[in-house]
Amino acid sequence: MRWHMSLRTRFMLYVVFLLILLATLIIFIIEKREVNAIFEEQKKEGVLRAKNIAQLNLQGFLQYDEEGVGRNIEESIDDKLIYAIFYTRYNNPFVGTRFIRDYEEVYLYSRLGREVDENSYFFERKDLVEKESGRFLKILEIEVPIFVKGSQVKWGSIKIGLSMEEAHAEIQRTRLMLLLIGCGGLLIGIIGATWLAKRITDPLKKLVEGTVKISKGDFSYKIDISSQDEIGNLAQSFNDMSRKLLLTRKRMQVANEKLIQAEKLASIGRLSAGVAHEIRNPLTSVKLNIQKLIQSDRLNETEKEHLNLSQEGINQMERSIKELLDFTRISVLNLDWFSIEQILETSIKTLADSLEIKKVKLEKNYQEELPQIYVDGDKLRQVFLNVLRNAFEAVEERGKIIIALSLLKERSGNKIKIEISDNGVGIPEEDRKIIFELFYTTKSSGIGLGLANARKIIEQHMGSIRVKEKEEKGTSFEILIPCEGGK
Repeated sequence: MRWHMSLRTRFMLYVVFLLILLATLIIFIIEKREVNAIFEEQKKEGVLRAKNIAQLNLQGFLQYDEEGVGRNIEESIDDKLIYAIFYTRYNNPFVGTRFIRDYEEVYLYSRLGREVDENSYFFERKDLVEKESGRFLKILEIEVPIFVKGSQVKWGSIKIGLSMEEAHAEIQRTRLMLLLIGCGGLLIGIIGATWLAKRITDPLKKLVEGTVKISKGDFSYKIDISSQDEIGNLAQSFNDMSRKLLLTRKRMQVANEKLIQAEKLASIGRLSAGVAHEIRNPLTSVKLNIQKLIQSDRLNETEKEHLNLSQEGINQMERSIKELLDFTRISVLNLDWFSIEQILETSIKTLADSLEIKKVKLEKNYQEELPQIYVDGDKLRQVFLNVLRNAFEAVEERGKIIIALSLLKERSGNKIKIEISDNGVGIPEEDRKIIFELFYTTKSSGIGLGLANARKIIEQHMGSIRVKEKEEKGTSFEILIPCEGGK
Protein backbone atom coordinates (compact mmCIF):
# COMPACT_ATOMS: atom_id res chain seq x y z
CA MET A 1 0.00 0.00 0.00
CA ARG A 2 1.45 3.33 -1.05
CA TRP A 3 1.79 5.81 1.80
CA HIS A 4 0.07 9.09 1.03
CA MET A 5 1.50 12.31 2.44
CA SER A 6 -0.42 15.57 2.09
CA LEU A 7 1.11 18.65 0.51
CA ARG A 8 0.93 20.51 3.82
CA THR A 9 2.79 17.72 5.66
CA ARG A 10 5.52 17.58 3.02
CA PHE A 11 5.87 21.35 3.05
CA MET A 12 6.13 21.34 6.86
CA LEU A 13 8.76 18.58 6.86
CA TYR A 14 10.88 20.36 4.24
CA VAL A 15 10.67 23.69 6.06
CA VAL A 16 11.41 22.16 9.48
CA PHE A 17 14.40 20.28 8.06
CA LEU A 18 15.78 23.46 6.49
CA LEU A 19 15.14 25.43 9.70
CA ILE A 20 16.96 22.83 11.82
CA LEU A 21 19.87 22.77 9.39
CA LEU A 22 20.06 26.56 9.26
CA ALA A 23 19.68 26.97 13.05
CA THR A 24 22.38 24.35 13.70
CA LEU A 25 24.77 26.06 11.32
CA ILE A 26 24.12 29.51 12.81
CA ILE A 27 24.44 28.25 16.40
CA PHE A 28 27.68 26.42 15.53
CA ILE A 29 29.23 29.55 14.01
CA ILE A 30 28.09 31.84 16.82
CA GLU A 31 29.21 29.33 19.47
CA LYS A 32 32.69 29.15 17.95
CA ARG A 33 32.96 32.92 17.84
CA GLU A 34 31.75 33.31 21.42
CA VAL A 35 34.08 30.61 22.74
CA ASN A 36 37.02 32.17 20.93
CA ALA A 37 36.04 35.58 22.29
CA ILE A 38 35.87 34.23 25.86
CA PHE A 39 39.20 32.46 25.43
CA GLU A 40 40.82 35.60 24.01
CA GLU A 41 39.48 37.57 26.95
CA GLN A 42 41.03 34.99 29.31
CA LYS A 43 44.37 35.27 27.54
CA LYS A 44 44.39 39.07 27.77
CA GLU A 45 43.50 38.87 31.45
CA GLY A 46 46.23 36.29 32.05
CA VAL A 47 48.88 38.33 30.23
CA LEU A 48 47.99 41.46 32.21
CA ARG A 49 47.97 39.57 35.49
CA ALA A 50 51.32 37.89 34.78
CA LYS A 51 52.93 41.21 33.89
CA ASN A 52 51.44 42.79 37.00
CA ILE A 53 52.88 40.04 39.25
CA ALA A 54 56.25 40.36 37.50
CA GLN A 55 56.25 44.13 37.97
CA LEU A 56 55.38 43.84 41.66
CA ASN A 57 58.20 41.35 42.27
CA LEU A 58 60.77 42.79 39.84
CA GLN A 59 63.15 44.17 42.53
CA GLY A 60 63.11 40.95 44.50
CA PHE A 61 63.64 38.93 41.33
CA LEU A 62 66.60 41.08 40.25
CA GLN A 63 68.10 40.83 43.76
CA TYR A 64 67.58 37.05 43.80
CA ASP A 65 65.28 37.36 46.84
CA GLU A 66 63.84 33.91 46.43
CA GLU A 67 62.13 33.93 49.81
CA GLY A 68 60.48 37.34 49.32
CA VAL A 69 59.29 36.62 45.80
CA GLY A 70 58.01 33.22 46.87
CA ARG A 71 56.06 34.76 49.75
CA ASN A 72 54.56 37.44 47.49
CA ILE A 73 53.37 35.02 44.82
CA GLU A 74 51.91 32.70 47.46
CA GLU A 75 49.88 35.64 48.74
CA SER A 76 48.62 36.42 45.21
CA ILE A 77 47.11 32.96 44.82
CA ASP A 78 43.25 33.02 44.69
CA ASP A 79 40.38 31.05 43.14
CA LYS A 80 41.37 32.22 39.68
CA LEU A 81 45.19 32.01 39.96
CA ILE A 82 46.28 28.39 40.51
CA TYR A 83 50.04 28.80 40.40
CA ALA A 84 52.90 31.16 39.47
CA ILE A 85 56.56 30.39 38.55
CA PHE A 86 59.52 32.72 37.97
CA TYR A 87 62.26 31.61 35.55
CA THR A 88 65.78 32.98 35.12
CA ARG A 89 67.14 34.28 31.86
CA TYR A 90 68.44 30.76 31.23
CA ASN A 91 64.91 29.31 31.56
CA ASN A 92 65.66 27.66 34.89
CA PRO A 93 63.00 27.82 37.62
CA PHE A 94 63.76 30.55 40.18
CA VAL A 95 60.80 30.21 42.52
CA GLY A 96 57.25 28.93 42.28
CA THR A 97 54.20 28.42 44.43
CA ARG A 98 54.01 25.27 46.53
CA PHE A 99 51.19 23.73 44.49
CA ILE A 100 53.09 23.57 41.23
CA ARG A 101 56.35 22.26 42.62
CA ASP A 102 54.82 18.79 42.74
CA TYR A 103 54.27 18.92 38.97
CA GLU A 104 57.80 18.79 37.60
CA GLU A 105 56.64 18.62 33.99
CA VAL A 106 55.19 22.07 34.50
CA TYR A 107 57.53 23.57 37.06
CA LEU A 108 60.88 22.75 35.46
CA TYR A 109 60.31 23.92 31.93
CA SER A 110 59.93 27.40 30.48
CA ARG A 111 58.22 27.73 27.11
CA LEU A 112 59.73 31.04 26.10
CA GLY A 113 62.93 31.21 24.10
CA ARG A 114 65.74 33.64 24.82
CA GLU A 115 65.19 35.80 21.76
CA VAL A 116 61.81 37.42 22.53
CA ASP A 117 60.50 40.97 22.88
CA GLU A 118 58.39 42.62 25.53
CA ASN A 119 55.13 41.83 23.70
CA SER A 120 55.84 38.12 23.32
CA TYR A 121 53.97 35.58 25.37
CA PHE A 122 53.20 31.86 25.36
CA PHE A 123 49.90 30.20 26.24
CA GLU A 124 48.73 26.63 26.49
CA ARG A 125 45.70 24.80 27.81
CA LYS A 126 46.45 22.14 30.39
CA ASP A 127 44.52 19.54 32.32
CA LEU A 128 45.87 18.82 35.82
CA VAL A 129 44.64 16.58 38.59
CA GLU A 130 44.98 18.00 42.10
CA LYS A 131 46.98 15.36 43.98
CA GLU A 132 45.42 15.95 47.36
CA SER A 133 41.73 16.04 46.39
CA GLY A 134 41.87 14.37 42.99
CA ARG A 135 39.97 17.30 41.52
CA PHE A 136 40.28 17.73 37.76
CA LEU A 137 41.59 21.19 36.90
CA LYS A 138 41.34 22.95 33.54
CA ILE A 139 44.08 25.52 33.33
CA LEU A 140 45.15 28.22 30.89
CA GLU A 141 48.91 28.53 31.22
CA ILE A 142 50.47 31.87 30.20
CA GLU A 143 54.17 32.81 30.25
CA VAL A 144 55.47 36.35 29.61
CA PRO A 145 59.06 37.65 29.52
CA ILE A 146 60.56 39.97 32.15
CA PHE A 147 62.53 42.96 30.88
CA VAL A 148 64.43 45.64 32.80
CA LYS A 149 63.95 49.19 31.65
CA GLY A 150 66.66 50.19 29.18
CA SER A 151 67.67 46.57 28.47
CA GLN A 152 66.88 44.70 25.27
CA VAL A 153 67.74 41.34 26.81
CA LYS A 154 65.24 39.14 28.58
CA TRP A 155 66.07 38.88 32.29
CA GLY A 156 63.67 36.08 32.93
CA SER A 157 60.00 35.12 32.64
CA ILE A 158 56.94 34.43 34.74
CA LYS A 159 54.49 31.64 34.07
CA ILE A 160 51.04 31.55 35.67
CA GLY A 161 48.21 29.07 35.56
CA LEU A 162 44.68 30.45 35.49
CA SER A 163 41.63 28.38 36.29
CA MET A 164 39.33 27.90 33.29
CA GLU A 165 36.34 26.96 35.46
CA GLU A 166 34.75 30.37 35.25
CA ALA A 167 35.45 30.58 31.53
CA HIS A 168 33.98 27.12 31.00
CA ALA A 169 30.92 28.10 33.02
CA GLU A 170 30.56 31.19 30.85
CA ILE A 171 30.93 29.02 27.73
CA GLN A 172 28.26 26.64 29.02
CA ARG A 173 25.91 29.56 29.72
CA THR A 174 26.58 30.90 26.25
CA ARG A 175 25.89 27.51 24.68
CA LEU A 176 22.69 27.14 26.72
CA MET A 177 21.56 30.61 25.71
CA LEU A 178 22.30 29.88 22.05
CA LEU A 179 20.46 26.58 22.33
CA LEU A 180 17.41 28.32 23.82
CA ILE A 181 17.56 31.00 21.13
CA GLY A 182 17.85 28.30 18.49
CA CYS A 183 14.90 26.34 19.92
CA GLY A 184 12.86 29.54 20.18
CA GLY A 185 13.74 30.47 16.60
CA LEU A 186 12.92 26.94 15.47
CA LEU A 187 9.57 27.08 17.28
CA ILE A 188 8.77 30.45 15.71
CA GLY A 189 9.88 29.09 12.35
CA ILE A 190 7.63 26.04 12.73
CA ILE A 191 4.68 28.25 13.68
CA GLY A 192 5.42 30.50 10.72
CA ALA A 193 5.81 27.50 8.43
CA THR A 194 2.50 26.11 9.70
CA TRP A 195 0.77 29.41 9.00
CA LEU A 196 2.44 29.68 5.58
CA ALA A 197 1.57 26.09 4.73
CA LYS A 198 -2.04 26.69 5.76
CA ARG A 199 -2.14 29.90 3.69
CA ILE A 200 -0.82 28.04 0.65
CA THR A 201 -2.64 24.72 0.99
CA ASP A 202 -6.07 25.98 2.11
CA PRO A 203 -6.70 27.77 -1.21
CA LEU A 204 -5.46 24.67 -3.02
CA LYS A 205 -7.94 22.59 -1.00
CA LYS A 206 -10.68 24.99 -2.02
CA LEU A 207 -9.59 24.60 -5.63
CA VAL A 208 -9.73 20.81 -5.30
CA GLU A 209 -13.17 21.01 -3.65
CA GLY A 210 -14.33 23.32 -6.43
CA THR A 211 -13.00 20.95 -9.09
CA VAL A 212 -14.86 18.04 -7.46
CA LYS A 213 -18.10 20.06 -7.25
CA ILE A 214 -17.78 21.18 -10.87
CA SER A 215 -17.20 17.56 -11.90
CA LYS A 216 -20.51 16.80 -10.16
CA GLY A 217 -22.26 19.59 -12.06
CA ASP A 218 -22.27 22.33 -9.41
CA PHE A 219 -21.04 25.26 -11.54
CA SER A 220 -22.22 27.85 -9.01
CA TYR A 221 -19.33 27.08 -6.62
CA LYS A 222 -17.08 30.11 -6.10
CA ILE A 223 -13.71 30.25 -4.37
CA ASP A 224 -13.47 33.19 -1.98
CA ILE A 225 -9.76 34.09 -2.23
CA SER A 226 -8.76 37.74 -2.23
CA SER A 227 -4.95 37.45 -2.30
CA GLN A 228 -3.04 39.15 -5.11
CA ASP A 229 -0.49 36.38 -5.63
CA GLU A 230 -0.39 33.39 -7.97
CA ILE A 231 -2.92 31.50 -5.80
CA GLY A 232 -5.30 34.46 -6.05
CA ASN A 233 -4.85 34.58 -9.83
CA LEU A 234 -5.51 30.84 -10.02
CA ALA A 235 -8.65 31.21 -7.89
CA GLN A 236 -9.83 34.09 -10.09
CA SER A 237 -9.25 31.98 -13.20
CA PHE A 238 -11.15 29.12 -11.57
CA ASN A 239 -14.08 31.41 -10.70
CA ASP A 240 -14.09 32.75 -14.27
CA MET A 241 -14.11 29.20 -15.60
CA SER A 242 -16.97 28.11 -13.31
CA ARG A 243 -18.91 31.27 -14.20
CA LYS A 244 -18.49 30.60 -17.91
CA LEU A 245 -19.46 26.95 -17.43
CA LEU A 246 -22.54 28.02 -15.47
CA LEU A 247 -23.42 30.53 -18.20
CA THR A 248 -22.90 27.86 -20.84
CA ARG A 249 -25.11 25.42 -18.95
CA LYS A 250 -27.82 28.06 -18.57
CA ARG A 251 -27.62 28.76 -22.28
CA MET A 252 -27.88 25.05 -22.97
CA GLN A 253 -30.90 24.85 -20.66
CA VAL A 254 -32.49 27.80 -22.43
CA ALA A 255 -31.71 26.20 -25.80
CA ASN A 256 -33.15 22.92 -24.55
CA GLU A 257 -36.26 24.66 -23.28
CA LYS A 258 -36.63 26.40 -26.61
CA LEU A 259 -36.21 23.06 -28.36
CA ILE A 260 -38.89 21.54 -26.15
CA GLN A 261 -41.04 24.60 -26.79
CA ALA A 262 -40.52 24.23 -30.51
CA GLU A 263 -41.50 20.57 -30.32
CA LYS A 264 -44.60 21.55 -28.36
CA LEU A 265 -45.43 24.22 -30.92
CA ALA A 266 -44.99 21.72 -33.72
CA SER A 267 -47.35 19.33 -31.99
CA ILE A 268 -49.81 22.14 -31.26
CA GLY A 269 -49.53 23.30 -34.85
CA ARG A 270 -50.48 19.90 -36.15
CA LEU A 271 -53.24 19.68 -33.55
CA SER A 272 -54.58 23.15 -34.31
CA ALA A 273 -54.69 22.42 -38.04
CA GLY A 274 -56.81 19.35 -37.33
CA VAL A 275 -58.98 21.30 -34.91
CA ALA A 276 -59.55 24.07 -37.43
CA HIS A 277 -60.61 21.56 -40.05
CA GLU A 278 -62.56 19.08 -37.94
CA ILE A 279 -64.21 21.36 -35.37
CA ARG A 280 -64.27 24.97 -36.48
CA ASN A 281 -66.29 24.54 -39.68
CA PRO A 282 -69.01 22.35 -38.15
CA LEU A 283 -69.04 24.64 -35.12
CA THR A 284 -69.69 27.65 -37.35
CA SER A 285 -72.64 25.83 -38.91
CA VAL A 286 -74.05 25.04 -35.48
CA LYS A 287 -73.60 28.64 -34.40
CA LEU A 288 -75.46 30.00 -37.44
CA ASN A 289 -78.36 27.60 -36.89
CA ILE A 290 -78.63 28.62 -33.26
CA GLN A 291 -78.70 32.28 -34.28
CA LYS A 292 -81.57 31.56 -36.70
CA LEU A 293 -83.48 29.72 -34.00
CA ILE A 294 -83.08 32.56 -31.54
CA GLN A 295 -84.66 34.93 -34.08
CA SER A 296 -87.69 32.65 -34.43
CA ASP A 297 -90.97 33.82 -32.85
CA ARG A 298 -92.07 30.28 -32.03
CA LEU A 299 -89.67 29.97 -29.07
CA ASN A 300 -90.47 31.22 -25.62
CA GLU A 301 -88.02 33.16 -23.43
CA THR A 302 -86.80 30.12 -21.51
CA GLU A 303 -85.88 28.29 -24.72
CA LYS A 304 -84.16 31.40 -26.11
CA GLU A 305 -82.17 31.71 -22.86
CA HIS A 306 -80.95 28.12 -23.21
CA LEU A 307 -79.95 28.80 -26.82
CA ASN A 308 -78.06 31.94 -25.72
CA LEU A 309 -76.11 29.86 -23.21
CA SER A 310 -75.26 27.38 -25.96
CA GLN A 311 -74.16 30.22 -28.22
CA GLU A 312 -71.92 31.61 -25.45
CA GLY A 313 -70.33 28.16 -25.08
CA ILE A 314 -69.68 28.05 -28.82
CA ASN A 315 -68.14 31.54 -28.65
CA GLN A 316 -65.83 30.34 -25.86
CA MET A 317 -64.81 27.34 -27.97
CA GLU A 318 -64.10 29.63 -30.92
CA ARG A 319 -61.95 31.93 -28.74
CA SER A 320 -59.94 28.93 -27.52
CA ILE A 321 -59.42 27.72 -31.06
CA LYS A 322 -58.40 31.24 -32.11
CA GLU A 323 -55.87 31.46 -29.22
CA LEU A 324 -54.45 28.10 -30.23
CA LEU A 325 -54.13 29.13 -33.88
CA ASP A 326 -52.67 32.54 -33.00
CA PHE A 327 -50.03 30.99 -30.76
CA THR A 328 -48.85 28.41 -33.28
CA ARG A 329 -48.97 30.75 -36.26
CA ILE A 330 -45.62 32.33 -37.21
CA SER A 331 -46.40 36.00 -36.89
CA VAL A 332 -44.54 38.96 -38.34
CA LEU A 333 -44.35 42.13 -36.26
CA ASN A 334 -45.82 45.27 -37.80
CA LEU A 335 -43.40 47.71 -36.18
CA ASP A 336 -44.01 51.42 -35.84
CA TRP A 337 -43.41 54.24 -33.34
CA PHE A 338 -45.89 54.20 -30.47
CA SER A 339 -46.37 55.86 -27.14
CA ILE A 340 -46.44 53.20 -24.41
CA GLU A 341 -49.07 55.22 -22.52
CA GLN A 342 -51.32 55.18 -25.59
CA ILE A 343 -51.10 51.39 -25.96
CA LEU A 344 -51.87 50.89 -22.26
CA GLU A 345 -54.81 53.29 -22.29
CA THR A 346 -56.36 51.42 -25.23
CA SER A 347 -56.07 48.13 -23.29
CA ILE A 348 -57.59 49.77 -20.20
CA LYS A 349 -60.58 51.09 -22.19
CA THR A 350 -61.41 47.55 -23.28
CA LEU A 351 -61.80 46.56 -19.61
CA ALA A 352 -63.28 49.86 -18.42
CA ASP A 353 -66.87 48.60 -18.17
CA SER A 354 -65.85 45.43 -16.33
CA LEU A 355 -63.74 47.44 -13.88
CA GLU A 356 -66.64 49.78 -13.19
CA ILE A 357 -69.11 46.97 -12.60
CA LYS A 358 -66.75 45.24 -10.13
CA LYS A 359 -65.80 48.63 -8.61
CA VAL A 360 -62.08 47.90 -9.01
CA LYS A 361 -59.84 50.90 -8.32
CA LEU A 362 -57.25 51.53 -11.04
CA GLU A 363 -54.16 53.55 -9.99
CA LYS A 364 -51.68 54.91 -12.56
CA ASN A 365 -48.09 55.96 -11.83
CA TYR A 366 -46.63 57.13 -15.13
CA GLN A 367 -43.19 58.71 -15.43
CA GLU A 368 -43.33 61.84 -17.56
CA GLU A 369 -41.73 62.31 -20.97
CA LEU A 370 -41.14 58.66 -21.71
CA PRO A 371 -39.68 58.05 -25.19
CA GLN A 372 -41.71 56.39 -27.91
CA ILE A 373 -40.89 52.78 -28.73
CA TYR A 374 -40.64 50.93 -32.04
CA VAL A 375 -43.07 48.04 -31.53
CA ASP A 376 -46.11 46.22 -32.86
CA GLY A 377 -48.85 48.19 -31.10
CA ASP A 378 -51.63 45.65 -31.62
CA LYS A 379 -49.63 42.75 -30.22
CA LEU A 380 -48.47 44.72 -27.16
CA ARG A 381 -52.08 45.82 -26.62
CA GLN A 382 -52.97 42.13 -26.58
CA VAL A 383 -50.27 41.42 -23.98
CA PHE A 384 -51.37 44.25 -21.67
CA LEU A 385 -55.00 43.29 -22.03
CA ASN A 386 -54.19 39.70 -21.11
CA VAL A 387 -52.24 40.68 -17.99
CA LEU A 388 -54.87 43.27 -16.97
CA ARG A 389 -57.65 40.72 -17.45
CA ASN A 390 -55.80 38.25 -15.19
CA ALA A 391 -55.39 40.98 -12.55
CA PHE A 392 -59.08 41.89 -12.84
CA GLU A 393 -60.14 38.26 -12.37
CA ALA A 394 -57.76 37.84 -9.40
CA VAL A 395 -59.01 40.78 -7.31
CA GLU A 396 -62.19 40.77 -5.30
CA GLU A 397 -64.89 43.40 -5.55
CA ARG A 398 -63.51 46.88 -4.75
CA GLY A 399 -60.01 45.50 -5.32
CA LYS A 400 -57.06 47.52 -6.56
CA ILE A 401 -54.85 47.40 -9.67
CA ILE A 402 -51.72 49.58 -10.02
CA ILE A 403 -50.03 50.34 -13.34
CA ALA A 404 -46.56 51.94 -13.21
CA LEU A 405 -44.45 53.18 -16.13
CA SER A 406 -40.80 54.21 -15.85
CA LEU A 407 -37.57 54.47 -17.80
CA LEU A 408 -34.91 51.96 -16.72
CA LYS A 409 -31.33 52.88 -17.60
CA GLU A 410 -28.95 49.91 -17.85
CA ARG A 411 -25.51 49.29 -19.33
CA SER A 412 -27.05 47.11 -22.01
CA GLY A 413 -29.41 49.94 -23.01
CA ASN A 414 -32.46 51.87 -21.86
CA LYS A 415 -35.73 50.02 -21.34
CA ILE A 416 -39.34 50.90 -20.62
CA LYS A 417 -40.53 49.15 -17.47
CA ILE A 418 -44.22 48.35 -17.11
CA GLU A 419 -45.43 47.03 -13.75
CA ILE A 420 -48.98 45.76 -13.34
CA SER A 421 -49.80 44.85 -9.73
CA ASP A 422 -52.93 43.77 -7.94
CA ASN A 423 -54.01 42.91 -4.42
CA GLY A 424 -55.78 39.71 -5.43
CA VAL A 425 -55.29 36.12 -4.36
CA GLY A 426 -51.73 35.96 -5.71
CA ILE A 427 -49.82 33.13 -7.35
CA PRO A 428 -48.33 30.29 -5.26
CA GLU A 429 -44.53 30.41 -5.18
CA GLU A 430 -44.21 26.94 -6.69
CA ASP A 431 -46.33 28.04 -9.69
CA ARG A 432 -44.41 31.24 -10.51
CA LYS A 433 -41.87 29.40 -12.63
CA ILE A 434 -44.46 27.67 -14.78
CA ILE A 435 -47.18 30.27 -15.30
CA PHE A 436 -45.75 31.14 -18.71
CA GLU A 437 -45.72 27.50 -19.82
CA LEU A 438 -48.14 26.20 -22.39
CA PHE A 439 -51.57 25.10 -21.09
CA TYR A 440 -50.94 26.36 -17.55
CA THR A 441 -54.18 27.77 -16.15
CA THR A 442 -56.06 28.02 -12.86
CA LYS A 443 -59.33 29.03 -14.49
CA SER A 444 -62.28 26.82 -15.17
CA SER A 445 -62.40 28.24 -18.71
CA GLY A 446 -59.54 28.74 -21.16
CA ILE A 447 -56.73 26.44 -22.23
CA GLY A 448 -53.76 28.28 -20.68
CA LEU A 449 -52.28 30.08 -23.68
CA GLY A 450 -52.72 33.72 -22.62
CA LEU A 451 -49.49 34.22 -20.66
CA ALA A 452 -47.54 31.89 -22.93
CA ASN A 453 -48.61 34.01 -25.89
CA ALA A 454 -47.76 37.18 -23.95
CA ARG A 455 -44.22 35.96 -23.32
CA LYS A 456 -43.83 35.00 -26.95
CA ILE A 457 -44.81 38.50 -28.09
CA ILE A 458 -42.58 40.24 -25.53
CA GLU A 459 -39.60 38.06 -26.50
CA GLN A 460 -40.24 38.89 -30.15
CA HIS A 461 -39.66 42.51 -29.09
CA MET A 462 -36.37 41.46 -27.37
CA GLY A 463 -37.94 42.16 -23.98
CA SER A 464 -38.80 40.14 -20.91
CA ILE A 465 -41.77 39.44 -18.66
CA ARG A 466 -41.70 37.97 -15.18
CA VAL A 467 -43.60 37.73 -11.91
CA LYS A 468 -41.91 39.84 -9.19
CA GLU A 469 -41.59 38.98 -5.53
CA LYS A 470 -44.28 40.82 -3.58
CA GLU A 471 -44.32 41.14 0.18
CA GLU A 472 -47.96 42.15 0.30
CA LYS A 473 -50.92 40.16 -0.91
CA GLY A 474 -51.40 39.91 -4.68
CA THR A 475 -49.34 39.58 -7.84
CA SER A 476 -46.97 41.92 -9.69
CA PHE A 477 -45.94 41.48 -13.33
CA GLU A 478 -42.84 43.29 -14.65
CA ILE A 479 -42.45 43.82 -18.40
CA LEU A 480 -39.26 45.29 -19.90
CA ILE A 481 -39.17 46.54 -23.47
CA PRO A 482 -36.03 48.00 -25.10
CA CYS A 483 -36.38 51.61 -26.25
CA GLU A 484 -32.98 52.42 -27.73
CA GLY A 485 -33.25 55.05 -30.41
CA GLY A 486 -36.70 56.05 -29.20
CA LYS A 487 -38.21 59.37 -30.22
